Amino acid sequence: MELIDAYDHGVAIATKSDLIVRDIDILCSIQRTAPVVCKLTITTVDDDLASRLEPGAPLPNARLAALERLSKAGLFTGVLLMPVLPFVEDSDENVLSVVESAARAGARFVYAALGVTMRQGQREYFLDGLERMFPGKGLKERYLRQYGDRYQCAAPRAKKLWETFTTACQERGILYDMKSIDRAATLGYGDRQITFFD
Repeated sequence: MELIDAYDHGVAIATKSDLIVRDIDILCSIQRTAPVVCKLTITTVDDDLASRLEPGAPLPNARLAALERLSKAGLFTGVLLMPVLPFVEDSDENVLSVVESAARAGARFVYAALGVTMRQGQREYFLDGLERMFPGKGLKERYLRQYGDRYQCAAPRAKKLWETFTTACQERGILYDMKSIDRAATLGYGDRQITFFD
């Protein structure tokens, strides 16, 4: 990041780690001349659920605390609400709690993908993992019945959930579509396109 800063380039970071706060100083320095976007993945604010789905990753409350520190430092910061696992995280309550918590922490945006993608090979690993994490819930069978071998697996209520999500974001003044997020992140920096000609 010191090289990025030295050459006046911007940076976008996507992470589940609260260790990003260690780099607040250099990120603020980069932001003086180029856009900086800090994205923390948070798909639930339920620490118990998160510890099962993302073992080894910092709990959501630690990520939200990091988001708040980044935001208070003046960095353009938000949440990646993805993937939203069907039959596990795709409730109105879960999605709304992420939006509300992000807003309280100072997020400028929440970018969501209401579902999950599954590649061949990865699908079996993922579904077996769901069975281990949630024994007796029949999640593997539900996924196979709902999605078969599809790659794109939208939450069954994705359309209604999207309406709930976007309404909540609008009410809190949080951006949620990529065009608006990109525009806000780069506002005031002029044309950032690199050229070989002067």
